[in-house]
Amino acid sequence: MPQGSDLPVPYDAIQAAGAQSAAAEHWMAELSALLHELEHVVGAGPSAPPVFSPQADNQLVQVRLGVASSLFAALQCKHPPTAAHSLRVALTCSAWALDGGLEEEHRDAIEIAALLHDVGMIGTPDRILLKPLPLSPDEASVIAKSRQMSLEILRHSCSVPEVLNIVEHVTAWYDGSRDGYRLEGEDLPLGSRMIAIVEAFDSMTTDHVFRPAMSDDRALSELFECAGDQFDPNLVQRFAEFRKNEQRYLQTEVASRWLQSLEPEQINAPWELNAEKPAVTPRDGGVLFQAKLLENMYDAVVFLDDDAKITLWNRGAERLTGISRESVLDRRWAPELLDMSDERGQRIRDVDCPVTSAIRSGVQSLRRLTISGRNGRPVSVDSHAIPVVASDGSTLGAILLFHDASSETTLEERCQSLHEKATRDPLTQVANRAEFDRVLEMFVAAHQEHQMPCSLIIMDLDRFKSVNDTYGHQAGDEALITLATLLKSACRPGDLVARYGGEEFVLLCADCDNATVARRAEQIRQSLAQMPQPTLDGRSVTASFGVTEIQPGDTPETMLRRADRALFMAKSQGRNQVVQLGSGSSTEQSNDPGALFARNPTAKMLIERTMVTSVPIKLAIEKLRGFVADHEAQISKIEGDRVELTIDDGHRYRQRRTTDRPITFNMTIQFKEERNHEQTEAGRIGPLRTKMSVKVAPRKNRDRRKANVSERARDVLVSFQSYLMATEVPTEHDEQQREGTLSRATRFLAPWIGKKQP
Repeated sequence: MPQGSDLPVPYDAIQAAGAQSAAAEHWMAELSALLHELEHVVGAGPSAPPVFSPQADNQLVQVRLGVASSLFAALQCKHPPTAAHSLRVALTCSAWALDGGLEEEHRDAIEIAALLHDVGMIGTPDRILLKPLPLSPDEASVIAKSRQMSLEILRHSCSVPEVLNIVEHVTAWYDGSRDGYRLEGEDLPLGSRMIAIVEAFDSMTTDHVFRPAMSDDRALSELFECAGDQFDPNLVQRFAEFRKNEQRYLQTEVASRWLQSLEPEQINAPWELNAEKPAVTPRDGGVLFQAKLLENMYDAVVFLDDDAKITLWNRGAERLTGISRESVLDRRWAPELLDMSDERGQRIRDVDCPVTSAIRSGVQSLRRLTISGRNGRPVSVDSHAIPVVASDGSTLGAILLFHDASSETTLEERCQSLHEKATRDPLTQVANRAEFDRVLEMFVAAHQEHQMPCSLIIMDLDRFKSVNDTYGHQAGDEALITLATLLKSACRPGDLVARYGGEEFVLLCADCDNATVARRAEQIRQSLAQMPQPTLDGRSVTASFGVTEIQPGDTPETMLRRADRALFMAKSQGRNQVVQLGSGSSTEQSNDPGALFARNPTAKMLIERTMVTSVPIKLAIEKLRGFVADHEAQISKIEGDRVELTIDDGHRYRQRRTTDRPITFNMTIQFKEERNHEQTEAGRIGPLRTKMSVKVAPRKNRDRRKANVSERARDVLVSFQSYLMATEVPTEHDEQQREGTLSRATRFLAPWIGKKQP
């Protein structure tokens, strides 16, 4: 099978500058068609987790690998996060190959290689594998050797050359710049190039201690940034197209293929799944009460075993430190994790750590310490380390409690106060629409002021009219109460649940980013779908979910519209699924906002900037569609490669006086697709990116005299930049201004620098 042509190309690539006139005409026609499609506003693709459940995952691995599943089990015992990552990569690669029409024998090789490409991590020392901090260069080299060890392990157990070839080249770079590999470019196995892209995407959208998960849009942008160097640019583009398809159904089809065509009963006979969990009985009530207490405690609670591995990290610990539970569980505790300092401000060493001392000596300690909190802010805490001792005197581990000793009232406390005072919906006993509208504005403003992420989930019961028509309105009311109860149980401190109208509910998630809110929505979706309704003869109801995170330039209105657009996509793509939209709050903004505005107040254009986004023109137009829809912009004109918009300033909550009126802006965007860099020595062409010339000006001349027109125009531009995930290209004027500033600074500082010091 020839390499590089196995998957169909989604659309023709645009030729670089200097192409023939026929190609240029084709490019202009395609761009014009894309711009005209703006009138039919849709959004980006869905985001659905590829792993089904621990029980199903265990069975899938066993039926897929058979006897070799013992290798995967060993990896799972060594480091469960790596095993889960491998399974997600395998399912996604298989679904991608299925979507692209790849032959079954090649899919088999890719699936096996994806499941076992990290099996060499079994030999990685725990001090490196469980380290909660970024790896040093020496430690990174150990990880690289461990991945090479995967090939050695498989050589002793696998007789399929294609699998070995794929595993060998998973970490090779497309441009051949990484040493130690004999292949590069299109000569690399297709499976290796696919796994490299999927595992990078999965890693970027997964929480780590040293880096929170990125949104799907931001992760795709990073893939395009590295296309041509680390990744195959054509496959990156195809992967982006694949992400817009109905992945959840493709992954279900993959799982069905594994279970049905591979005869799971025969293959699983020697294996004990032990997957079924005991049913919860009244005797478990004490455990449930304790778990609920720990989860909702405002103070941070950490459980550690006798080897100082973290086994519990409650919501209070997440709130205080900004580190998610998923990224820290099963990792070894170290004081460097929180940059702990003692009473004198000196960093605490491992030997002096309260946890280590409690486990070693069996004596509890109470100290006033300083730790690194959210955004690196120092926080004074009362630390209480308590050893856990068995009846025979052996130490089982320790409990670490942190109480915030600072005098500041946290954002969660203020949001919780709003939540407690909310006006209730009489049926479901959650906040009503009016209270949600009131709180949303304050909620968004508070998070923007503190530069903290917040997210919004909007959900709608599927085919609710049929429930009322078939079983009666009483049954429909019970379904609404069930969903409201489920949402209230999923709330964290600072969250707000409201009934938005009819069968539609919203959930405001405080201090929550895109990746986390998508996981929470998926958990709610699964719980609702598995919950039988007595009034529906034991049947269950389902719901569709749209989720988004606040991003630069957002208003409450644009955030709500974006979540509603995601909900519409979830319902139009088959219902009972979660769709995530938006790049999140990590989007880069202008380095010098003040330089955006023309110095001449009589200039026709208030803003005129050049931006570039790393995605091709087709994806850039998709992002522009979302911007147009969420800002309720009007398309004034489309001509060739240029589109003109009319957009009303919607930042009503930022207006200084009640007499301020909205400002209508004219926005002109001119698109140009180009190569990211010149043709390489090996003859490969660099990946495509989109360059945009953006002009923003008030539509009416009298609006130019308003005092805050520049600030409000900047908000429009920042929002556009967030939607398009673009960065600004410095102009010649900016460079000259920067050089002039440097020259003046040098002139003033030179005499002082040259002066001899006494």
